[in-house]
Amino acid sequence: METPRYTAVATANGRDGRAVTSDGRLDVTLAPPREMGGTGDGTNPEQLFAAGYAACFASALGAVARSARQDVRDVSVTAEVGLNGDTEKGFSLSVVLRVELPDDLTGGRELVERAHQVCPYSNATRGNIPVELVLE
Repeated sequence: METPRYTAVATANGRDGRAVTSDGRLDVTLAPPREMGGTGDGTNPEQLFAAGYAACFASALGAVARSARQDVRDVSVTAEVGLNGDTEKGFSLSVVLRVELPDDLTGGRELVERAHQVCPYSNATRGNIPVELVLE
């Protein structure tokens, strides 16, 4: 296995509890969403995954845009992470990435597709969960 350039460390004690990073910068109350019978009085793993994926994808898009001499400072990425019903294998996830690009950007679809090839979250999920790319 390759030696990581960076390792994030977080500890959680379930969907109804707390998640804390080793450096203390993230310390959140966890609670199942109301849609799953919970109180909704905290965040949940799907929200945390959505935030991470959106941030990572926006960063990957910035990197490929810079290499193509394009400006995507005004880009916005929204990740919608779905927790899908009980299956024979358990629960599953699905993702829709909504990417808002500047109107004057050249080759936006191509940049988004290239970002999807280099984003660590996209690489981790490829072949495991469906990810839909939507340009807005």
